[in-house]
Amino acid sequence: MSFIHPSIFRAYDIRGTYPDQLNSAIVQLLGQEIGTFALARGQSTVVTARDGRLSGSDLQNALNLGLVKSGVRVINVGMVPTPVLYFAALQIGTGSGVMVTGSHNPSNYNGFKIMIGGQTLFGKDITCLYDGIISGSSVVGDGSIETDNALVPYMQRIFGDITFKKRLKVAIDCGNGVTGVCAESLFRRLGCDVIPLFTEVDGTFPNHHPDPSKLENLTDLIAAVKIHNCDLGIAFDGDGDRVGIIAENGKSIYADRLLMLLAEDVLVRNPSSIVIYDVKCSRHLGPLISNAGGEPLMWKTGHSLIKAKMKETGALLAGEMSGHIFFKERWYGFDDGLYSAARLLEIFSKSPKAVSVLFDHLPDDISTPELTIQVTDAEKFVIVDRIIAILVDQDIPLSTIDGVRVDLDTGWGLIRCSNTTPNLVLRFEAESEAALEHIKSIMLDALKQAKPTLNLESIC
Repeated sequence: MSFIHPSIFRAYDIRGTYPDQLNSAIVQLLGQEIGTFALARGQSTVVTARDGRLSGSDLQNALNLGLVKSGVRVINVGMVPTPVLYFAALQIGTGSGVMVTGSHNPSNYNGFKIMIGGQTLFGKDITCLYDGIISGSSVVGDGSIETDNALVPYMQRIFGDITFKKRLKVAIDCGNGVTGVCAESLFRRLGCDVIPLFTEVDGTFPNHHPDPSKLENLTDLIAAVKIHNCDLGIAFDGDGDRVGIIAENGKSIYADRLLMLLAEDVLVRNPSSIVIYDVKCSRHLGPLISNAGGEPLMWKTGHSLIKAKMKETGALLAGEMSGHIFFKERWYGFDDGLYSAARLLEIFSKSPKAVSVLFDHLPDDISTPELTIQVTDAEKFVIVDRIIAILVDQDIPLSTIDGVRVDLDTGWGLIRCSNTTPNLVLRFEAESEAALEHIKSIMLDALKQAKPTLNLESIC
């Protein structure tokens, strides 16, 4: 058996570098164990797909071979965005699918997002797969494989749901990710004039990294919006389950502010509904949801964790600061950058106001984007535990839902462990520059105490 790196089995998916941590031999074993896991839960059919990474075809083939070896019927829907895989799995009625994707990680990474019986695997279920491979307990059967087209019915489903009141001019940046297979045609058919950027799928990502949560990846889109006088710009991540928005004035709209606008819209039709947001979101989001007649719920970061909480609570809408947005109203409850962009455009099309003006009425503070500090995977959790202890000793009020979040009257700060990279993730927000510096000093002083050797110059 090839050596299996336990570190690739992460909190809510499997992710590693190709070909040392993930290769065809290892992934065939993984596929056989996923099949074992599925069959034990009464699921005998699994849909598979891949994004546009160079290693995707090799790893999907290995995955399919492993699934077939376990006795599973495999339906291969090819190279499509992650939400198309989720859609296909739910449409065939089993809710079981595996997406081969490295999401927004560097080009030498790849990974797997797994849904079995409508439940996205995370935590102990991910660990269970590793244990099954190591123990050699995977079942052996006689499965089959077939191909199908999921992209056309997915797009038709969106066409049947979304209605625009006026034509919009949009710039769309696919970042050479897999949304390039459909984004331009999708939004043209919905009734947009489209300025396409980097729609050719290229797993080397030659133009910029496909992560719309980072401002440095949006410079081309911002320029296109201004040059072509667009109503807005839309950016997608590498596998299409996240979205970023640029207003007509070139300003990036953080995802928590997108969620404010979406929550107001959804709650008009569904008063008293739950809206979930992650710990990285604005302090103003909860009160806005309450004022709009909804029930706010702050929860842990992670697409699998958010989806599980939506199922548990019956929430109709959820979102993360990273750009994952989840609709249950009129949709299926999974994170979908393409559908979320269409829903936002539907709202924008109903108003005579510019996109930037639509956000002007929403409460706002001075805030930072997501900030990262590189540490090792082994030490990041230890550091956060030390920070919690330090702040508790100082009698500072805090939340430990996910990492440590300190909420004061004038602002808040967060330090948490990334579940996908060897990083600490930080974010700060406050009503003034002075208040922002105050909350940063509290959090960063605790961080310095917890790990004195860290270089915090870029954060300070």
